[in-house]
Amino acid sequence: MSVIATPLPILSDNYAWLLRDTSSGAVAVVDPADARAVIEAVKREGGRLDLILLTHHHDDHIAGTDEVRARFGCKVVGAAADAYRLPPLDQAVREGDTVALGQAIGRVIDTPGHTRGHISYYFPDGGVLICADTLFSLGCGKLLEGTAEEMFSSLQKFSLLPGETLVCCGHEYTESNARFALSVDPDNTALQARAAEVKRLRAEGKPTVPSTIASELAANPFIRATDAEMLGRLRAKKDVFR
Repeated sequence: MSVIATPLPILSDNYAWLLRDTSSGAVAVVDPADARAVIEAVKREGGRLDLILLTHHHDDHIAGTDEVRARFGCKVVGAAADAYRLPPLDQAVREGDTVALGQAIGRVIDTPGHTRGHISYYFPDGGVLICADTLFSLGCGKLLEGTAEEMFSSLQKFSLLPGETLVCCGHEYTESNARFALSVDPDNTALQARAAEVKRLRAEGKPTVPSTIASELAANPFIRATDAEMLGRLRAKKDVFR
């Protein structure tokens, strides 16, 4: 039994994610903002969709939810705390709740910082972390509603996961994140190697994600921050970095 995660590029730089439980064949999609692209992807993969998993309320993550649900008759899972600004939920979840994808069980993690109601999903079988706009490869989300303290706490939760855990984030920001990371941590050899890998992948037109928790702990200045104050300073610098 294992969950396989496949990135689906949508909009200008977003990723939806297709998740498949290898034991049952059950399929989920994460943050289906572009209904047409998601529907076509599901049809290519066999036409089965059991769940929509939502991470937060921003339109570039939820806009296609109702159309996708209507097409496949799937159930929608999202944060209870954000239910008032999400599409109607069939399962409203909180920290520590679980979500069944066929025989695979995902654990819900509260991860505020980017938004107050942001949640993530961790599937131990397959080592898949759906972290959307909390943790990016070599970066983290803007503090649009939350605080540096909240983001620091959220990233600390991720840091405790096994190193091989796949980091499945919501945007293709890695190349710009690498430039900023190198500006604040230029002597980090793991970061230098990751930046070179990212440059090659993008030149080949390939996604730079998923990465891994181990890779992020070695190279990402935000998850490496030692306290909330340091993270807040880094995020403020990144907000104006060009």
